[in-house]
Amino acid sequence: MILGDPTLSVADGAHGLGRVTISELFHYAARRRPDALALADPANRSDFTDGKPKRLSYAETNRMVAAIAARLRGMGLPTDAVIAIQLPNIVENILAMLGVLRAGMIAAPLPLLWRRADVVAALARVGAKALIVCGRAGASDYCQFALQAAAEVFSIRYICAFGADLPDGAVSFEDLFSDNVSGHLLPLDRGRDNPAAHVAAITFDVGDSGLVPVARTHSELFAGGLAAILESRLPPEANILSALLPATFAGLSLTLLPWLFSGGALFLHHPFNADLLAWQWREDRCTTVILPGLVAMRLDAAGAFAEEAPHSVIAAWREPQALMQSARWRAPQTALIDVAVFGEAALAPSRRGPSGRPMPFKSGPVAVPRDSSSAVTLAEFIRTSHGTLAVRGPMVPHHAYPPGVERSGLPYFRIGQDGTVDTAQRFVTHPGTGAAVLNSAPSGVVVIGGYRLALREVEDALRRVDPEAKLAVVADPVIGQRLVGTASNVPDVRAALAAAGANALIGAAFTSRIARSAADPSADAA
Repeated sequence: MILGDPTLSVADGAHGLGRVTISELFHYAARRRPDALALADPANRSDFTDGKPKRLSYAETNRMVAAIAARLRGMGLPTDAVIAIQLPNIVENILAMLGVLRAGMIAAPLPLLWRRADVVAALARVGAKALIVCGRAGASDYCQFALQAAAEVFSIRYICAFGADLPDGAVSFEDLFSDNVSGHLLPLDRGRDNPAAHVAAITFDVGDSGLVPVARTHSELFAGGLAAILESRLPPEANILSALLPATFAGLSLTLLPWLFSGGALFLHHPFNADLLAWQWREDRCTTVILPGLVAMRLDAAGAFAEEAPHSVIAAWREPQALMQSARWRAPQTALIDVAVFGEAALAPSRRGPSGRPMPFKSGPVAVPRDSSSAVTLAEFIRTSHGTLAVRGPMVPHHAYPPGVERSGLPYFRIGQDGTVDTAQRFVTHPGTGAAVLNSAPSGVVVIGGYRLALREVEDALRRVDPEAKLAVVADPVIGQRLVGTASNVPDVRAALAAAGANALIGAAFTSRIARSAADPSADAA
C-alpha cells in the first residue's frame, strides 16, 4: 500500500532513502553471511514464555522468514493485509515482523502491556486480518486471550501462535521450526513502483481521543534508524543487545534497522533483569547496548559499565524532559547516545560529550553525525505559533492512515500541508542559551514512563467497573506520572478491571501502599 505519490524518493526531500525495502536489506545480509549468528534469545526465555532459548544463523533466520511468509500467503491473506504481532522480546518477534514484510503484507506490532480492550481497539482501527502471538507470556495463557480479543473484531480471520499446547482455533506456527518445513518467497517485486514508498508497519500513538494508527513506509523507518546509526557510529557486523520491544517507531528504528544495516548479530533481552543484561553483553561481547534512558542511567550509577563495558549505549528517552534532567554519564569508556523520542512522530539522537551532560535541545535541523561536515539532515524541529513543538522531515509520516480517515470523525495522525506534525508538547526557549524546555505530557494524556494513556479512556474504564472509585494522576520523579486509585474494595476493582481487559497500568493504580513502596516500577514502565 502506498499513501501518496509512489514516485518520490530521497532526492525529492520527502519519501525515502532510495528504493531498498527492509526485506531486501535482510536478504542482502543473509546472502552475504549465511553461517554467521543473526538472532539470539534471552537466556531466561523459559521463565516468561514457551521454549528453550534459540540462536539462529542468517541462513536459519532466512529459512524461517520465508516459511512464515509462505504460510501467510498459503492462508489466503492478500498483499497489504495488516498482520498484528504481539510477542515478547524473543526471536519469533523479529521473525514474524520479517515474515510479514516478506509476504508483502503490513506489520502492526502491539505492546505486550496491552490487554484485551486496547488490542480490540487497535485491531478494529486498522482492519487487521490476523494476529500472531505466543502460547504463554508470564503466567498468562496469551493465545487464549488473543482468541477472546479476536472474537470481538470482525476483520480478524486467523490467530497464529508460536508455542506448545495451543488452544483450539489457533493456527500453530511452531512447526515452521522443523527442518522439513521451508518456504521460497523472495522479497516482493513491486514492479515500477518505488518499493520503499510502500507502508511497512503501523504503530499506535495515543492522543486525548484514544488510539491513533500511524503508518510508516520502509524509507521513513530507514530514516529513523539511520539517525541512531550515524550518531552512534555503529560499526559493520556489530553485536547488538537490545532491551527495547520493537512495537513502536523508536523500538523498530533503534533495534531492527541498526541490526540489518550492520549485518551483525542481534541479542534480545526481555525487560528487565540487570544481572542477566550485564552477563549478556559480556558473554556475547556486545559492542552496542540499546536501553530505555532511565535504565541506562541507573546501571551507570551502579557502576555496571565500569568493567567489560560495551563501546556504546543507545538510550531511548520517551520523556525528553527526563533526558534534560538526567545525571552526568560516568562511564568514559562507553559512549552514550541519547535518543529523545517524540511519541510516534520522530526521534532525535545526540552523543554526550566529555562533560557527560546531555546536549541541550534546540529547534532547527537534526543533522547526524552532529560533529561531521557531511552530516545528513533527517528531521527539523519547529516552535509553532502557539508554543508547541512540531517536526517534519524524512522520518516523519506524510499521510494519515487508513486512507480517508480525515472524513470519518475518528481520531487520526494529523499532518500539516507543509509536512509538519505537532507533537503537542509545550516548547519554551531559554532566553539566555536558546535551549528548549519541554513538557512531555500533552493535554488529556497520562504519560507513565513514556507509555501513553488517554485520560478519558482511563476514566471510562474505571467508571464501568465501579462508578464510586476515584483515580488521580500524580507526578513521579522517576517515571514522570503515575495513576493512584482509591475504592471501597480495592481487590475487587483490580480484578474487575483485569476481567474487562483494561490496560494493566490502570489496574496497577489500585495497589496497597505497602506493595507499591516495595516495588520498583521504573524498569517495567520504561
